[in-house]
Amino acid sequence: MKFKILKKLIVLCLILIFIINLPIPVKCEESTSKQKVIYLTFDDGPAGKVTDDILTILKKENVPATFFLIGEQIKNQENLVKRIYYEGHSLGLHSMTHKKSNLYRSNKDFLKEMLDTQELIYSTVGIKPNILRFPFGCNNTNYKICDSMIDLLHENNLKIYDWNVDSGDGAHHSAAPSTFIKNSKSEKDRVILLMHCSYISKNSVKALPQIIKYYKDNDYEFKAIDSNTPEEYHIIK
Repeated sequence: MKFKILKKLIVLCLILIFIINLPIPVKCEESTSKQKVIYLTFDDGPAGKVTDDILTILKKENVPATFFLIGEQIKNQENLVKRIYYEGHSLGLHSMTHKKSNLYRSNKDFLKEMLDTQELIYSTVGIKPNILRFPFGCNNTNYKICDSMIDLLHENNLKIYDWNVDSGDGAHHSAAPSTFIKNSKSEKDRVILLMHCSYISKNSVKALPQIIKYYKDNDYEFKAIDSNTPEEYHIIK
C-alpha cells in the first residue's frame, strides 16, 4: 500500500517537473510598419548666406538634403556648390534662368536649360546630376506636364521630382517661421518637403531646426534624393 502511494507521488513529481520545464509560448508579432522617410529639398540656390546657414544647420543636425540649383546663380558661388556636394547632399537641376517665359516655350527649351545647368555643375564638382525639379512645379499657371515632356526627359536620363508637402516658403517667403513649421508637418510615410534656400528665404533658415526636430521625434529617416529614388510627379488630364 505504502509502495503504491510512493509510486503515485513520484509520478506526480515527474509530471510537475515536466510542466515546469515546458517552454512558455511567446507570441511574436511581425512588424508591418514601413520605415518612414523624409526628403528635405531646397530650391533656388546657391544663394550666399542663406544657403550657407542652411548647410550649417544640416551639418549640426547630421541630416542630408537635396538642393535644386539655378545655373545662373552658380557663377562666383562655386565654393558654395562644392560645400553642398562635399558635405554629402544631393545636387539637382532647377534650370538656368528660372524664368517661365524661357522654360515653357517648348520641350526643347526646357531640356536645354536643364542640360546647360548639368554641365555647369559638372565643371564645378565633376558630377552630372540627373535629378531635376520644374521651376514652379511641373503643373503651374503656365504649364502642365505632358507625356511628350516626360518621354524627352527620360530619353536624356533625367528624373522628375516634385514635392508632396509644401512648407509655403516659396509663395510667402516673409511669413512667420512658425507658419513654415506648421505647413511642413506631415504623417505621410514618404515626405518630399519643398523648401527654399534663396536670398529671400531668411525665415526658412529660422524654421528649419524645428522642422528637423519634428521628423526626428517622429522616427523618420532623412534621405537625399538620388537616381534610385522613385520619381514624384503627376499628370493632370
